[in-house]
Amino acid sequence: MSSLVDFREVSTTGLESSPVAPALAGLRANEARYFKNKYDHDFTVRPADEAAATIEWVERILREERDLVIASRPLEATEFRVENIRWAYVFYESGLSVNVLYTLDDAGKRAVGFKLSDGMAVPAELASRFKFARQKSKLAGTIRGSFFVIKGEY
Repeated sequence: MSSLVDFREVSTTGLESSPVAPALAGLRANEARYFKNKYDHDFTVRPADEAAATIEWVERILREERDLVIASRPLEATEFRVENIRWAYVFYESGLSVNVLYTLDDAGKRAVGFKLSDGMAVPAELASRFKFARQKSKLAGTIRGSFFVIKGEY
């Protein structure tokens, strides 16, 4: 069952097993606020066991594009379309958030983004491959992020 992410009253529901649950909840709320403000889209998430197809799509892109496998367990995921862009998010127990921006037009932008919750270490599988820029968020504290451009068709 999907649940609406509230960015006014940040909740750790669904993320309790994460060692950085409050920061991950803030990161999730930060994404919800972005989509509400930019696209008037309500950001909802589903438990990982109900979002297997979304998680597999994201993990397939990581494997095929960069030979990457995320070691942490997925907790929640979401997938939706706004303005002809397919978006997918997976929130991992470690505090990592992976998102895919996949424009459905042939010449559109396609990328994978990584965001690290405040207080978590850079996962070993990403540490030697990506540099992370910092940004401040009222909801999530300091977010470290990186990305890569998708070259294949998914």
